[in-house]
Amino acid sequence: MVRIVFMLKKIPKIVKREGVKGVFVRVLQKLHLLNAKADPLELFKFIMDDKIIPMNKEAYKKHKDDEVKVLNWIIPEMGEGSGGHTTIFRFISNLEKRGFHSRIYLFRSPRFMDNKTVRKFVKSAFPILDGNVEVYCDVKYAKFAHVTFATSWDTAYFVRNFENTISKFYFVQDFEPYFYAHGSEYQLAENTYKFGLRGITAGDWLKEKLNKEYGMKTNSFLFSYQRDTYFPAERTDNKRRVFFYARPVTPRRDFELGLLALNELCRRLPDVEVIFAGWDLDDYIIPFKHESLGVVTMKKLAECYNKCDMCLVISNTNLSLVPLEVMACGSIAICSKGENSLWMVNEDNAVLVDYDPMQMANTMEYYFNNPAKLESIRKNGLEFVKGTSWEKEADKIKNVILDAIEEDIINKS
Repeated sequence: MVRIVFMLKKIPKIVKREGVKGVFVRVLQKLHLLNAKADPLELFKFIMDDKIIPMNKEAYKKHKDDEVKVLNWIIPEMGEGSGGHTTIFRFISNLEKRGFHSRIYLFRSPRFMDNKTVRKFVKSAFPILDGNVEVYCDVKYAKFAHVTFATSWDTAYFVRNFENTISKFYFVQDFEPYFYAHGSEYQLAENTYKFGLRGITAGDWLKEKLNKEYGMKTNSFLFSYQRDTYFPAERTDNKRRVFFYARPVTPRRDFELGLLALNELCRRLPDVEVIFAGWDLDDYIIPFKHESLGVVTMKKLAECYNKCDMCLVISNTNLSLVPLEVMACGSIAICSKGENSLWMVNEDNAVLVDYDPMQMANTMEYYFNNPAKLESIRKNGLEFVKGTSWEKEADKIKNVILDAIEEDIINKS
């Protein structure tokens, strides 16, 4: 209930930044704060849509052997700075440079009603996206493509029915059922892994999980970072600081665990200052010395990492890019243990902690009292990130896509 109250206070800011999403509408309706009854049948009607969009046989014959392969990307609603969309657009841009051509289609967007508006928004909010990429406000514009990608669990329901394509892929950045309580939405999300789509996953945890538990054909990509943004900078003071990626509206990022750990740490070491970023925390009582920056640019994040001794980045699902970006800035990533993390972080390049706030506090206190112990981890982290490359990962995905197209053309013959 506390989380809902805080969310409601933030609704105007959320709407301004991200648009009215179904989940917020549903919460408001249930609390009778909108003049409408909750309508789950309307909200989830796309689940029951079994209308097949058939293959355009003329387009298939004309274009199946084209040198330039066309990719359809079905994406969910987006807001400024969305990390998931940024990763999708980064891959789209890198694939564009490798001889593909992409079209992006929004699925069930309540915010963008015409192509001109969404194109203007994307150009402003996501300059990373290659200017040659086509962007459309609705899947009704979707045409024949060599490959069609689902990029979230809801978009998978559209791709399931879209037969006007040679191959189908599922670009999976996290195990989305974990975003919900173990109920209807959990099940609806989980069902999408049984649709027979090929998976391209963020990291090996998802690759192995989806393959073993759902029988999906899966390939994975690894993370990298933006080299012109995240790099070491000289410290200008000797203040002891911890950065915390704090998103109370995203339960899987363990805000409460982190807050408990940091409160205990600052009780023991009152001179330590905490820097929060990731969400507006104005309505939260935080009794220790801190600076709360809210949602910030990547450049500002890099500045934060550089002036902090340690950066607490815990997650109950797949890792974000933050640990790698922290390493690239020469700081130390304090990450939660688990298979969802170990595909990227380990005891050599990061500090691993249990999902236990007291143990987190103990660990951070130990390293503040023994700073020399961090030096080898810092060096290993810097060395580790230097070996990563978005371009290398795009080359890997390029080959996966081409192999799938070739295989599926044979199967359709």
